[in-house]
Amino acid sequence: MLSSHTPVPRCQWFSVLAGALDPRSGRRLVVLFLGLILTRGRRALSNWIRAAELSTQYRRCYATVAAVGRRTDRIATRLLLEVLKPVVATGPRVVLALDDTPTARYGSKVQGAGVHHNPTPGPAGSAFVYGHVWVVLGLLVAHPRGGVVALPLLARLYIRRTNVGAVRATDRPPFATKLAMAVDLVRWAHGWLTLWGKAVWVVADGAYAQGPVLKPLRKLGVTVVSRLRRDAARCSVPGPRAPGTRGCPRVYGTDRVSLAKRAAHHGGWSTGTFTVYGKSVEKKYKTLVATWRPAGGAIRVVLVDEPHGWVAFFCTDTTATVADILERVADRFALETCFRDLKQTAGAGHQQVRRLPTNIGSFHLCLWSFTMTEVWAWDREAEELVGHRSASPWDDPNRRPSHADKRRAWQHELLAQEIQAVVGEHHDHAKIRDLAHRCLDLAA
Repeated sequence: MLSSHTPVPRCQWFSVLAGALDPRSGRRLVVLFLGLILTRGRRALSNWIRAAELSTQYRRCYATVAAVGRRTDRIATRLLLEVLKPVVATGPRVVLALDDTPTARYGSKVQGAGVHHNPTPGPAGSAFVYGHVWVVLGLLVAHPRGGVVALPLLARLYIRRTNVGAVRATDRPPFATKLAMAVDLVRWAHGWLTLWGKAVWVVADGAYAQGPVLKPLRKLGVTVVSRLRRDAARCSVPGPRAPGTRGCPRVYGTDRVSLAKRAAHHGGWSTGTFTVYGKSVEKKYKTLVATWRPAGGAIRVVLVDEPHGWVAFFCTDTTATVADILERVADRFALETCFRDLKQTAGAGHQQVRRLPTNIGSFHLCLWSFTMTEVWAWDREAEELVGHRSASPWDDPNRRPSHADKRRAWQHELLAQEIQAVVGEHHDHAKIRDLAHRCLDLAA
């Protein structure tokens, strides 16, 4: 098996993640990781097996991926502590991002699949999509040259209540809403991140700015930043208690706060410069502290005057600055970019498997391959990652490396190490011939 010639750091990461499985399945998973990275074209699980040269063990490979689907939390913990901790060693806080994304599937026998709302229908797309919906937790890290990057850690498969009964009884999970899954993911991460002595922030889509998410996270001591509805019922901050007053202090004020009236008033606007989407822009804003029942107490509200109208954001930490809130909201877009690359480059959702554990394992292997690719390319120069652009003179040579560029550079290094190990040491004609056939198969 030619996977023994992979680079030492990469083999170490693969082995660390595979250590969460049974030793026999773990050794197979190490090689499957290599096949996952080297696969080009269709990203079906069968193509991973071919690229890893495990075709004679294909049944065991499917069982290994199913085992990954049953131990995602253990493997993700090893990824966080062994691979990602050096990347987030600096900074006063750790920022997590929450969102959900669908992966289209085909066939009535795909367990857990159903009809869901399609957030990106496109010009000819439908408002609904048949497939899986994943609630994903990502780690937001600022790259010194490439801006903020989202590194996915862990996901939960959301199955509608009407579709849970169609799952095989041995694999059937209890029904849980997306909001409950989001809280479960943050609890998992918070349990490990608090050991680092850093504050934990979560930036989420507006759909997760609800009481079932905000109140449990406030009890954990997690700060949440998100979008705020214009018509949300906010109250004033309660004033100081009168001397001798008995009972618990008030949490919510008695006066209603109308954001529409605040935004319509011409006075009170301030101007500031913020780093949004990698650029310094000037924004007009208003900020205030109010109380909101879904958040369980006081929040910092920021109104921003945009060309298409005013928008509102909030933070559960009332001491947060306007720059912290607006920049974290903009950073969440990195998770949307991550979803695009996961589907187009890593091939998430293309594995053509039916059983629920195998689907969960396949999706997480794509998540972790994305994360490890970004970490592998973290300290490398852009010229090293985009050297293949000489064959495409129409391409912009100055644009920053995309995830596809990083993955292709990783593939080149893996194959170069393998070729060097076979040609430079053994001089075995049979091995050279087998390696040539392997390279041709991967290229085709």
